[in-house]
Amino acid sequence: MNKKQRNALITIAIGAAIWFAPVPAGVTVVAWHLAAVFIATVVGFILQPLPIGAVAFIAITFSTLSGLLKVSDALSGYGNSTIWLIVCAFLYSRGFIKSGLGKRIAFGIIKAIGKSALSLGYAIAFSELIISPATPSATARGGGIMYPIVRSLAGALGSEPNETAKKIGTYLMQVGYHCDAVTCTMFVTSMAGNPLCVALAAKTLGVEITWMGWASAAIVPGLLSLLLVPLVMLKLTKPELVSIPDAKQLAQKELDAMGPMSRSEKYLTVVFLGSLFFWATSGLTHIGATPVAMAAVCIMIIFDVINWKDVLSEKGAWDAMFWMGSLMTLASALAKSGIIKWMANSAGSAISSLGLGWVASALILLLFYTYIHYCFASVTARISALYAAFIAVSVAVGAPPLMTAIIFGIFADVPISLTHYGNGCAPIYYGAGYVSQSEWWKNGFVMTTITTVIYLTIGAAWWKVIGLW
Repeated sequence: MNKKQRNALITIAIGAAIWFAPVPAGVTVVAWHLAAVFIATVVGFILQPLPIGAVAFIAITFSTLSGLLKVSDALSGYGNSTIWLIVCAFLYSRGFIKSGLGKRIAFGIIKAIGKSALSLGYAIAFSELIISPATPSATARGGGIMYPIVRSLAGALGSEPNETAKKIGTYLMQVGYHCDAVTCTMFVTSMAGNPLCVALAAKTLGVEITWMGWASAAIVPGLLSLLLVPLVMLKLTKPELVSIPDAKQLAQKELDAMGPMSRSEKYLTVVFLGSLFFWATSGLTHIGATPVAMAAVCIMIIFDVINWKDVLSEKGAWDAMFWMGSLMTLASALAKSGIIKWMANSAGSAISSLGLGWVASALILLLFYTYIHYCFASVTARISALYAAFIAVSVAVGAPPLMTAIIFGIFADVPISLTHYGNGCAPIYYGAGYVSQSEWWKNGFVMTTITTVIYLTIGAAWWKVIGLW
């Protein structure tokens, strides 16, 4: 028996063990069986007896054959707007690579501050911070704006997927993704699910979270977390190219060789700036991030920045659509089945009965709320399923209402780093092929835990200073 066959048997055995285990009181049989399929799918993602797209598609097919999902429901994940935003982000990146604009931007950055891997890491972090308050879609920001630039930086320094990934590409990809995750925590307008927390807090607790209230609570621990990302990733994914002493000369030479901007680069520049404008003003225009990205792809095709063959050959986009769409379907069905709410209520009741006091009780709830993100492929879905219940239980055990509402809002975003499906931006960075899944999960757990510790120590002290508790 080879390794893949053994891993397949382990995956099936875990799913079967949960499937045939006694169904807990308060949980329906369908919900329990959906949980078995979801957990087996995640195990399959980890062990990879088959590529993850195949594992996800098999899980969806089994769910329809076993009667857990109707075919229309099983396929609904592929029509999710976030999935198509992911696909468009891949195609956006294809435009940056094919036109040469990404390479031009990358060499411009290298020329300005590219003395080392760390300086490039901080350039990515600073760029994320600057645009995050005005980009309410983490997928659009990370996947549509930053990823093409990060990918071009790696390529410009001779680091490509697989063989030369460790040269510097793995490091840059991880910095890009984890910076995107951290900036999501910092502003109401830096992630699509954050305004939902504001609305649910008003409805559930009767408290108002202002833009400045959220930002002032997150700014100190958030900035510290962001500053640590390039350093932590330098330790976890140490690049071969740590120092780039001749970076300025190399960049200038390449820029000279490229010559003036091409017609395609000029068109793409206009498209890029237009996308950024509409993503930043979505609150005013009421045009979502996905339609903007779709329009950008259409314009690129019309003006021959990319062609239809480029669209069809973008394997990363279609692979991500298969596995992310399947996972979103399963995660959504799991949330609708009521088992997630049952888990949340059970945890809340158990913790409340211990009589630990509000600090310890709220802390346990917060940690459970954070690491249960392994069960979700969407931050907004997790907020919808758990946020109101968890803030209500926390306040019931004595936690200050406004602080609770803000902190659970921030911690809706903290665990984005955990997995390669943690939010819509994750499949884009992961799909580049620079980081293995095991490395992604290891680094994600470390970064999530570091950010959690910072928010719960330095952050807690800062909240005391500003009178949040």
